Amino acid sequence: KNHTAAMPPAQKKSKKAKKETVKFTINCAKPVDDGIMDAGAFEKFLHDRIKVNGKAGKLGDAVKITRNQSSIIVTAQAPFSKRYLKYLAKKFLKKHQLRDWLHVIADTKTSYELRYFEIQGDDDEEEE
Repeated sequence: KNHTAAMPPAQKKSKKAKKETVKFTINCAKPVDDGIMDAGAFEKFLHDRIKVNGKAGKLGDAVKITRNQSSIIVTAQAPFSKRYLKYLAKKFLKKHQLRDWLHVIADTKTSYELRYFEIQGDDDEEEE
């Protein structure tokens, strides 16, 4: 009886030690360098919009957002999807009317990059 009572705390400890974190990077160097996007505003947007346990804005210790020049690094506790960041990045671009120029590209397994669309040919149509 005593042995089973001692088990759960030990299990909790191992879980806490192994609290898996995932780290994703969103590189927005190109638009930031061109001055059409503010990395700080994007960081704040993510801070306000990322949901933890169904509540937006209350990140607690579960999610940390840091900015390194024009890259935003999101470090989160394990069940956190990269796709969710893409969704939020697209939402931010839409809000700032940048969806026509920028798109979110996965450049590595753990990072996204905001890139310009590559417009093919037909330069004549744009000069109206």
